[in-house]
Amino acid sequence: MEHGPSTAAALAERLGLTPAGIRRHLDVLVSRGHLEAREQRTYKARGRGRPAKVFALTDAGRSGFYAAYDDLAVQVLDFLAAQGGDEAIAQFAASRVADMEARYADALADAPEGTSPAQMLADALTTDGFVASVQPSVAGEQLCQHHCPVAHVAERFPQLCEAETEAFARLVGGHVQRLATIAHGDGVCTTHIPTGLRPGHIPNPPRRPDPEAAGSDQTTDIERSS
Repeated sequence: MEHGPSTAAALAERLGLTPAGIRRHLDVLVSRGHLEAREQRTYKARGRGRPAKVFALTDAGRSGFYAAYDDLAVQVLDFLAAQGGDEAIAQFAASRVADMEARYADALADAPEGTSPAQMLADALTTDGFVASVQPSVAGEQLCQHHCPVAHVAERFPQLCEAETEAFARLVGGHVQRLATIAHGDGVCTTHIPTGLRPGHIPNPPRRPDPEAAGSDQTTDIERSS
């Protein structure tokens, strides 16, 4: 990172190791995708012999260093909220999941007959890196997402989780309930999906609940179904 693309000989001299020892380390880092080997750029006439090979960091290698992507995302959304209020954040969150919803709808349409909607979603989410699984539950199944790439941002802006939950409801064809989220400190993002749903068919799309209208009724769908 500090010195830029370097040859094995230059690294050996800088670190006080033998070129052979350095190359063993380099081979491991290349195999892991942290480094790439390429010909050394030269701006003068090249002499005889093979050009020197230099080793440079890849994007995967750079990811091990400090990055402020989450901080930047929060700052951008804070600015958007200041300009357009909560509705602007909700619109952004809905647009963010639109592509995911379209792709997952195709995946659900091609899923083998008899596969549960929860399992269809879990397979699609796992492909996208969410490490999802399905667990049996009372009157349905629980869709568990063991990884969330935007957890730190969603902690500040829960609209991201709400938009994702609403997309799940439209995809599986019925109302679903988010029971836990990594963004709120839970170990897993968990969504209850009732049995008997038809993917792609939802007669009454869910709306964001109104806390004032809800009053003191805090009974969950799970409690009512049980």
